[in-house]
Amino acid sequence: MKTRFLLNSLFAFFITTGLVAQNNQQTVKEKSDKDESYVLIDVSYINDAVFMGRRDSIAAPYIFPSIGYFDKSGFFVDASASYLVGSEENRVDLFLGSLGYMSHAENLNGGISGTAYFFNEDSYNVKSSVVADISGFLSYDFKVLEFSLLASTYFNDGSSADIFTGVTLNRVFFSNDQQFLINPTIAVYAGSQHFYQEYYSTSRLGNRKSKGKGQSINDSPTEVSTLVEIQDVSQFNILNLELSLPLQYYYKQFIFSLSPVLAIPQTSATITTEDMVITEDLESTFYFSAGISYWFNTTTKK
Repeated sequence: MKTRFLLNSLFAFFITTGLVAQNNQQTVKEKSDKDESYVLIDVSYINDAVFMGRRDSIAAPYIFPSIGYFDKSGFFVDASASYLVGSEENRVDLFLGSLGYMSHAENLNGGISGTAYFFNEDSYNVKSSVVADISGFLSYDFKVLEFSLLASTYFNDGSSADIFTGVTLNRVFFSNDQQFLINPTIAVYAGSQHFYQEYYSTSRLGNRKSKGKGQSINDSPTEVSTLVEIQDVSQFNILNLELSLPLQYYYKQFIFSLSPVLAIPQTSATITTEDMVITEDLESTFYFSAGISYWFNTTTKK
């Protein structure tokens, strides 16, 4: 069961706003008959939008409802909306839809998914330049630990695509009654930073985004030009070390989830504008997501 639990949490990294819902999908697969299709409905909250250890200087907390259909063949479709509940703005900030396939074996498991992103034009989410991604994973359960490899291509609006890879180690522990689950996880992610260059370049960021994001080398004015370049933006570097502790409690058809995460970003970017050079000052970020899910089978038993 611990192998199958993690399958969707692997996709969760790539679909950040769906963290809790994605974790829950494989739990449902275990709790329901393996030969049945099911629908999963989820409402979750995340206190900040963090991607590859990067975040905006202003928190972007979201409430995000989602609904997905998961066929017994392994194919699934999922849709979600993210409502920004920050103190400054309240709006629907993102719609996303995913299609994918997951395969389950005794110890070896894998899957692939494609996701389309539709961000509000005023979004300050660090991923707001992303329009789509294709992601996949392969995991093997060694009993003591589960080892997983992840790979993803992210397509950015107005820029080159990013390629990311990741490695995760985790182990799942259950209470005696199998109702409570804890899943300590260590992950390392690497890739390029075109998404980050677009985040800085877009005019909607304004001067607000330049404050607190780094330190100016030459003490130039704080205004950031829309012409921005990140040094070695295409270079493949380690970007984030992540420690997480997903928790789940099952009650009948409901799943209650909490996922605290510590993101420790790596490889500071050197950002060049028309007016100045900024060396990024990376700081660790603690964030969490919490939610409640309900699932029901759709296959009629014979």
